[in-house]
Amino acid sequence: MYRAPVAEICHTLKQVTGLGEAMASGQTGDLSEDLLDAIVEEAGRFASDEVAPLSRQGDQQGAPLDDGVVTMPDGWKDLYRRWADGGWNALTGPPEFGGQGLPMSLQTAAFEMWNSGSLAFGIGPSLTIGAVEALSTHATEQLQNIYLEKLVSGDWTGTMNLTEPQAGSDLNALKSRAEPVGDGSYLVFGQKIFITYGEHDMTDNIVHLVLARLPDAPAGQKGISLFLVPKYLVNEDGSLGARNDVFCSGVEHKLGIHASPTCTMIYGDGKFGDMPGAIGWLIGEENRGLACMFTMMNNARLLVGIQGVAVAEAATQQAVAYAMDRKQGRAETYQGEGMAPIIHHPDVQRNVLTMKALTAAARNIAYNCAHAIDQQGAAGEHEAYWRDRAALLTPISKAFSTDIGVEVASIGVQVHGGMGFIEETGAAQLLRDARIAPIYEGTNGIQAIDLTTRKLPLNDGAVIAQYIDELKDIIEQVKASNDVQINVSASGLAVAMEDLERATNFMLDRLRSGEKQVVLAGATPYLRLIGLTAGCIYLAKSALASSDFERSDRATLTNFMTSNLLKETSGLCASIELGADSLLQAGGLLTAE
Repeated sequence: MYRAPVAEICHTLKQVTGLGEAMASGQTGDLSEDLLDAIVEEAGRFASDEVAPLSRQGDQQGAPLDDGVVTMPDGWKDLYRRWADGGWNALTGPPEFGGQGLPMSLQTAAFEMWNSGSLAFGIGPSLTIGAVEALSTHATEQLQNIYLEKLVSGDWTGTMNLTEPQAGSDLNALKSRAEPVGDGSYLVFGQKIFITYGEHDMTDNIVHLVLARLPDAPAGQKGISLFLVPKYLVNEDGSLGARNDVFCSGVEHKLGIHASPTCTMIYGDGKFGDMPGAIGWLIGEENRGLACMFTMMNNARLLVGIQGVAVAEAATQQAVAYAMDRKQGRAETYQGEGMAPIIHHPDVQRNVLTMKALTAAARNIAYNCAHAIDQQGAAGEHEAYWRDRAALLTPISKAFSTDIGVEVASIGVQVHGGMGFIEETGAAQLLRDARIAPIYEGTNGIQAIDLTTRKLPLNDGAVIAQYIDELKDIIEQVKASNDVQINVSASGLAVAMEDLERATNFMLDRLRSGEKQVVLAGATPYLRLIGLTAGCIYLAKSALASSDFERSDRATLTNFMTSNLLKETSGLCASIELGADSLLQAGGLLTAE
């Protein structure tokens, strides 16, 4: 059974991301180390004792649809109510609407634990958090006063409606439309697919944020607007009014996250109301909907990344428990009677250590991204620095972490052997659940393209150069350490950093010379290269910042990753530099008629 790694999470927040320094300097208000520890401890208890026990049941029951109504699995409605009543939805919410105004990095840590308990549970509230941020940033004061308090408290939930059958990642093809009524409202028409928690019975109202086109909108992405469309209209006194003309027409039967209803939503077909049209209100400016939606999407991308960390942590814990219990064969290190627990076999140890190292590396990257987001609003003259750092780390956090989630969950199945392929152990569920995360909120291929074509060129390469310099500073600290357990990894870290610098310069040179196809061909290996390198360097930083009691374990894990996993960087660098010609040539075979 999952147990939240509270001590590791608190250490990472305070010693690896810089949150400890922010608290010491007074940037986080009343948040102190003791309060941070208490919040993480309670969030971990809730995840371990209340969320995790319902995960298996949710996977088995799913969220069935009957005549437009989705019923959540047994116990989930009460679980959500306890979660919301505990104030967890309000962690980072604006204080003027009942929120606690706490750092995003703390919320990210809490969401890791809830998603480890159940990925299908944690997905829903993450969208509400994003809706709160979008409305706080872009909505009118009137809309904020009507909706934010209920969304911040978790009494109502929010959704994000982008995808249509003909318009997936390319929103240029979006066809949903909105017609002005004349009183400040609009009638919204269209179909949206893959809408997470688009319908459920956990709250009285669901607030949909919907992309649609106005009648005179220009073509393409420049003609998309964002609208707030509630399931139930809201009366002037704040009570719920008539049902809006929006409903769920189908729920997808998926590989994983069965308890998370993935809905097809129909807007404005006349099912509810006197005439067709779902009533909605404009958020932000006309034809500027993507700018508003990206406020929500960037939040979602980080929280999707943390889902990868979460499922990796859960899979690692389960694999370790199984490997310590399962006995098979003989092992030189086992002193007991009969067969040895498989944790004594070197190949199983390699698998488990790989799981531990990759999970910690992904966690460090995601938490550092969250800290950069926090610092944007508190940095004053350094705001641009932190804005650029958050922009750089967001695609890495999303893609690297979710790739790691799938990789680690797959290794977890392997550690279980044949029993991993059997549903009763739960290892298969973790792999099935993890597989969606590299796909949604922008596939990981799109994240790699964003990283290499938009983030690397920021300030003509100065942003990535500064980040690399800071990683190199950590390597110098590792070299200077008096602890031989730590500084032994310095040379391996330095080699990986040379690979990263070389690949970065190659990509920037190709961008400047207009060789975009070469950059696109190397985008995905580049993202993994920077993820592995930065993640391992953060592991070393974590070891450096540890007490004597904890330092040995963290240094050992760093050395394992440096010696066994970081060797991949040389191959990735070669693929980036030399692989484009063969890839593009072979790709021509695929596109030939």
